[in-house]
Amino acid sequence: MRKYIAEAIGTFALIFFGCSSIVFGGYAGDFPLGILPIGLAFGLTVTAMAYLVGPVSGAHLNPAVTLGVWAAGRMPASEVPGYIIAQVVGALVGAAVLLLIAMGMTGGYDAGTLGLGQTSYDAANWSVFSVIAIELIATLGFVAVILAVTTPGRNIGHAGLIIGLTLAILHLMFVPVSGNSLNPARSLGPAVFVGGDAIGQLWVYLLAPSLGGLMAGWLTKSFAPRA
Repeated sequence: MRKYIAEAIGTFALIFFGCSSIVFGGYAGDFPLGILPIGLAFGLTVTAMAYLVGPVSGAHLNPAVTLGVWAAGRMPASEVPGYIIAQVVGALVGAAVLLLIAMGMTGGYDAGTLGLGQTSYDAANWSVFSVIAIELIATLGFVAVILAVTTPGRNIGHAGLIIGLTLAILHLMFVPVSGNSLNPARSLGPAVFVGGDAIGQLWVYLLAPSLGGLMAGWLTKSFAPRA
């Protein structure tokens, strides 16, 4: 249970602080330069949580990471549902608290109109194939990095920083296409309160990152050095 609570807390922080950079920071209106602070907000939150809750749960904060860790043979299948449920709960609470605070703005706050840091894509400029490909490939790379720097016995003390900066860098490349979710919980949390395209396109952000995480785990396990 300590692991699940840690995952819920860490995912809450990821959604709350990461999406706050969009809702309160206003960087979404400053693209492409605004992508950097948004990427750093998400990436450095992951870094902070890696050191805060990582010793308890591993700081997955992401169902795709959990699936990758399981596929790599580094966690029992019995823990996977609990991790994912905890991450979803943390994401929903993080988005709800963010919305509650935003509603304190003068004149209120309409998440359906103003957004809540949700991930979606512009169907007029990008095909669903392109978005799925980006989310799958980027998640595969991200989870592969996580699995590489957390390989048992490697003792990489700055692994959390590497993981966080990897996520930040991926934002620079892929936010213009897919929003760079790479995390089903990260997309689900805000989408529930925003509706519209965020809900209509949600299946893409549930499916593609999950497949990417599984592929990263299987590849890591297949190419791991044999004892």
